[in-house]
Amino acid sequence: MDPAPFRCGAIALIGRPNVGKSTLQNALLGQKISITSRKPQTTRRSLRGVLTTETAQFIFVDTPGFQTRHRGALNRAMNRSVRSALDAVDVTALVVEAGRFGAEDRAALKLAPEGSALFLVVNKTDAVESARLPAYLHKVAGETDFDEIVPVSAKNRKGLAELLRTFERHLPEQPAMYAADEITDRSERDLAAEFLREKLFRYLGEELPYGADVEIEKFEEVRGVRRIHAAIVVEKEGHKAMVIGARGAKLKEIATAARLDMEKLFGGKVYLETWVKVRGGWTDDEAALRRMGYG
Repeated sequence: MDPAPFRCGAIALIGRPNVGKSTLQNALLGQKISITSRKPQTTRRSLRGVLTTETAQFIFVDTPGFQTRHRGALNRAMNRSVRSALDAVDVTALVVEAGRFGAEDRAALKLAPEGSALFLVVNKTDAVESARLPAYLHKVAGETDFDEIVPVSAKNRKGLAELLRTFERHLPEQPAMYAADEITDRSERDLAAEFLREKLFRYLGEELPYGADVEIEKFEEVRGVRRIHAAIVVEKEGHKAMVIGARGAKLKEIATAARLDMEKLFGGKVYLETWVKVRGGWTDDEAALRRMGYG
């Protein structure tokens, strides 16, 4: 009996902000590469995560939550990132929160490109009474002609094996595009910036406005030790004081947590030096956004 042909393809994870796309990608990969927090729009740039098995290679494209409420330059740039990421994908997975399906979900659904298989991935099923789930699934099935509807809980890792098996059936028969040991298309420099930005959102919560980002000004590896110099960019002096905290305590706490995540992913010692810069109005300045990687 001939072995099953190898399959490889790109799977875009789309949806409104805060439905758990990044958490789902990390759970599917079995390790953290996408940053997460309770703050909507934590993901600002598309990121590819690669999972290779004996029979398939899954290339997951985590996208920023498609923004319909805010119209600033930063949000426009993130929406462009979503549209760009959908070029040449084989499967589009609309991720929604169990029990909810509203205007923002429908707006994200309209982004699905023609020609790709369309999945509805119902996440956070652990937060909904099991008796209510069948009626909800029946209702959302009427939104459009989905090729597959798969309920999961990324947080509890439920339904993920079935989701992978279903994805695989819709991938084209072709060789792997990445080496078997590759897990992402992003550089360590990019991942370091993302991990530090995640800790900003996690440790400052609702206090910190969205006008905060991270620039890696120096990244070098010498004898297995990564030396990283990172600038945290904010829009106002008051935000700078918030990030630094009393006697620098908050900045130290943020940097330490980020460094530990980096060491776990990179598999080696990290020396991380951080400081805070004020750059007024950068979130609504197209030129500044391009300089900061929102091309």
